[in-house]
Amino acid sequence: MKKKVVSVLLAAVMVMGMAAGCGSGDSGDTAADTQNDNGAESSESDADGESAGDTSSSEKVTLSVLAGQSTTDAGIEEFIDEALAEQYPEITLEWECVDWGNDFQPKMQQYMQSGLPDIMIGKAQDVATYAPKGVLAEIDSTYLDRGLDAARENVTVDGKTYGLVYNALYQGVYYNKQMFKDNGWEVPETQEDLQKIIDDCNAKGITPFASHMVDTWSIGNVTMQFMMNDVFNKDAEWGDKFRNGEVSFSDSKEAQTAYQYNKLIYDNTFPETFSTEQTDCDAKMVQGEAAMKVSGSWSIQNFLDIDENFEFGIFPFPNQTGDSKLIFEPNITIMTSAQSEHQDAINKVLDVLTGNKDLAVQILDYTKTASMLKDVTPTFTNPSQEDIDKYAADGRIVDVTLGNNQLVWGGFQEENAKDIAAWLQGDETFEDCLKASDDRVEASSAN
Repeated sequence: MKKKVVSVLLAAVMVMGMAAGCGSGDSGDTAADTQNDNGAESSESDADGESAGDTSSSEKVTLSVLAGQSTTDAGIEEFIDEALAEQYPEITLEWECVDWGNDFQPKMQQYMQSGLPDIMIGKAQDVATYAPKGVLAEIDSTYLDRGLDAARENVTVDGKTYGLVYNALYQGVYYNKQMFKDNGWEVPETQEDLQKIIDDCNAKGITPFASHMVDTWSIGNVTMQFMMNDVFNKDAEWGDKFRNGEVSFSDSKEAQTAYQYNKLIYDNTFPETFSTEQTDCDAKMVQGEAAMKVSGSWSIQNFLDIDENFEFGIFPFPNQTGDSKLIFEPNITIMTSAQSEHQDAINKVLDVLTGNKDLAVQILDYTKTASMLKDVTPTFTNPSQEDIDKYAADGRIVDVTLGNNQLVWGGFQEENAKDIAAWLQGDETFEDCLKASDDRVEASSAN
């Protein structure tokens, strides 16, 4: 996530199993709802010999896929299977779907010993972890050219692009628009502004924040949101300095402030936050039991499933200097194995994913996310889009890959979140929590 990505990227983004699969697949739409009208068109566009479409074969191939899924993603494998069967029926995908936050990195480490699957679906930050190890194949420019140019930046290593970024999420504070209007609250820019809303909520018996701290991945996620605006937006090389011994969590006032924001949420959320699952938490938000939720686009799916008319907006969590930016995260990122014997078949899968616009819209509408493909716009109504557009126009959006590449998720952020949870529940001191983060310095880098 380099800072220069924002202006190019958002100008474009804002305008707008085996056959059985491996996800639940029954949480709404089904793949049968959308037919692939692009098959013939794709074949015609591939007539110049640059695409996998030229090498069609009746030979059957099964490709292994490790899919690290966010909470929005379970079920999209069925859409992909159906579109692939229609265009390239000789190819079957054998899916292994795992939770990205908890299980993707351990699975990748396991496969590093025995041989990677043909296709891996993770996040953009995973490219920085695995491309330098020489295990990922370059993505053909035929398919990269169908994506936004800015989408290549954080998946390119030494001039070679090893990931295809498919969609994107936004992160910040979701708020109940009607509740804000009824109470005369303005979107806060500073910590003082936010505290006034919190105080008014408490005075009126309204829970300020919905949260589900039983999910330590949520604690880890919001902590990086806080780190982005109080640490990385001030010092873009903080993570490198951390590894060089120039800064630490125990000595950095800014990093400590980011951790302390978790206490602000904890003190102003449901008493049962450490036993509340995400779906129940999101339901409480929609039902007016809380005014705000620090989260990401993955909550939109739940919001609109519960009440399709729920009016919500989004703003960046205010930092100490009152200049926070809304956070942008490249999400579904397709990587391929450098050792696969089926590169032709892999390219056909990439052809479907990038060339079938009906499939892309179906996936984007289902996951409630933004497109990273050219000329593809989701059709679902996003009540927070107006806010996103405003922050984009003001240049107030930052790509979280900057922080995630410097302080990696697996083995560092996720472990820090466990200590933050222990501190909040009184099982360890704040100083011990900070020291635990410092002691993980060797795990903070992918390489």
